[in-house]
Amino acid sequence: MSETPSKFDLSGKVAIVTGGSRGIGLAAASAMCAAGASVVIASRKPEPLEQAAAAIRKQTGGSALAVPAHTGDDEAVERVVERAVAEFGGVDILVNNAATNPHFGPILTADDGHWDKTFDVNVKGYFRMARACVAPMRTRGGGRIINIASVAGRRVQPGMGVYCVSKAAVVMLTQVLAVELAADKINVNALTPGFVKTKFSSAIWGNESFGKAVLKSIPQGRMAEPDEIANLILFLASPASSFVTGSIIDIDGGQLAASGVVL
Repeated sequence: MSETPSKFDLSGKVAIVTGGSRGIGLAAASAMCAAGASVVIASRKPEPLEQAAAAIRKQTGGSALAVPAHTGDDEAVERVVERAVAEFGGVDILVNNAATNPHFGPILTADDGHWDKTFDVNVKGYFRMARACVAPMRTRGGGRIINIASVAGRRVQPGMGVYCVSKAAVVMLTQVLAVELAADKINVNALTPGFVKTKFSSAIWGNESFGKAVLKSIPQGRMAEPDEIANLILFLASPASSFVTGSIIDIDGGQLAASGVVL
């Protein structure tokens, strides 16, 4: 921990990461814990969540607490924040990362259940977590909220219409919260990752023909690794990003820049 540059030092900070048992969430929690933060990771399934917390503690030597919760449940959200305050003394950083995508195909084939589930987790879940964290952040004199959006919220992705709309909503939610919470010294930003090699995206990279098409759309010719997204999350969580708020930051290997370009 002592090797972390001072502007990226999170010693004494408390971070909550939703969807923290794997992928981007696990990588982000590990990076912040290595930088000195105490982390609370949340997701629905207790066993893999406990395993993830143990792995973070072993890897970093820091403090990591697993709190099972579904962000579609107000009481569960409050419980996560209450545990963070009780165990570590407060909340300084929130990484909204939990997401779902139950529908794949033309948007007109999506039913109300698909829309409700997607928005309840991807949008309202982010709002619930932010709302619950604001009071303890104010008590600590400020904070950071980092929302994981997606390139799918910036450009249409075939077969992912409902997910695209939900991630576009995350972009606007981020900017609204950034404006409304600026006076509280709470910075709110969003990342728009491109394709990241995680279990969540395995239906894409696990399909040979679809996977090749995806790689062709990315100038760097590869998918991101979760740690690469975590590096940018660490920056936004740290004092180094003190004047960054309301920003939507692409991290996509050039995919959006190349939209419409034949590679």
